[in-house]
Amino acid sequence: MPSSTKPGANNKFLPGIALLAGLAAASVGCGNKTAANNAAPGPMPVQVQVAETKTIPDASEYLSVLKSRHSSAINPQVEGQIVKIFVKSGDHVKAGEPLLQIDPLKQEATVSSQEAGRAAQEANKRYAQISLERAKKLLDAGVISKQEYDNAQTTYDAADAQLRAMEEQVRTQKVELKYYQVSSPMDGIVGDVPVHVGDRVSVSSLLTTVDEPGALEAYIYIPIDRSKDLKMGLPVRLLDESEKPLAATSVTFISPQVDTETQTVLAKAAVPNTTAKLRIAQQVRAQITWGIHQGPVVPILAVVRINGEYFAFVASHESSGTFARQKVLKVGEPLGNDYPVLSGVKGGEHVITSGTQFMQDGMPVVEQAPNSAPAPAASSKAGEKTH
Repeated sequence: MPSSTKPGANNKFLPGIALLAGLAAASVGCGNKTAANNAAPGPMPVQVQVAETKTIPDASEYLSVLKSRHSSAINPQVEGQIVKIFVKSGDHVKAGEPLLQIDPLKQEATVSSQEAGRAAQEANKRYAQISLERAKKLLDAGVISKQEYDNAQTTYDAADAQLRAMEEQVRTQKVELKYYQVSSPMDGIVGDVPVHVGDRVSVSSLLTTVDEPGALEAYIYIPIDRSKDLKMGLPVRLLDESEKPLAATSVTFISPQVDTETQTVLAKAAVPNTTAKLRIAQQVRAQITWGIHQGPVVPILAVVRINGEYFAFVASHESSGTFARQKVLKVGEPLGNDYPVLSGVKGGEHVITSGTQFMQDGMPVVEQAPNSAPAPAASSKAGEKTH
């Protein structure tokens, strides 16, 4: 006999069963979405630029100092105290124009003393001459002997010789007196004046410099390890801090000696300076071109420097697709917006120029035209929830 069951007794469980079924279906749906989100993204869109082969100069830059080709260091020729300075730095002077005055009082006194001694010696000579003339008359009259006349002649000759010596001493002292006024040896511009009124100077003291305006020389100090490549006539470009060219010239002098303190070799390059834009003692960058060669170049923006080494990514076309491959580069001095590549990248390779900060070696990529914007990276759709 069938068990007696009240109608609708099991209906109270139906809503719970339906809820469980709904939760199970939702769970399956979320699992499908999570699996879809975890799927591998597509190749990263990147911009590339073909590494061109260009003529690359082998050049090096060094700090250079401009000096006048006709410069004179002014040192006193006498010792003494400075009593007056007639010029200041930057003044234009003519040859012979006074620059400084050293106290001449002591030398003037010496000259006066020498002149007084010369005047006394002139009197002695006149007296000796009168005595000689008198002795000549007495000798002719037979009053004195020949020996007495010879003595008078000797006295006169000694007085004459001593007077000439005194005159030479006076002349010497007067010439030295002129040295107490220091004058310019040539037309030019006065440099720094490191001394002041009241300073005591010696013959080794630097009073100032006088530089002839116009032609200059660039003094370039080359490290000893590169000095073997130095030769006359090498091209030299002078640049300012913003890489703007100031002058083009060539090596005109190479020192045969090495500076023992800096271990450098001095090279000079003549600078015409016809426009007078360059100044004496100005520091500029001197770029020496050792030679030229053909080689690839890559954009500076495509190169990353890590721990002193340079890296770039290239798009490598392989059988399974296109992948980013990281290359270690050896580069030279920048040429405009490019680096000359000494090793690491060959001409014709496709250098990646965008997204390198997010890139890893072996990442799949897809090339785009240089002027097109790369597509945004894969992301979840707007409004999509993750469970």
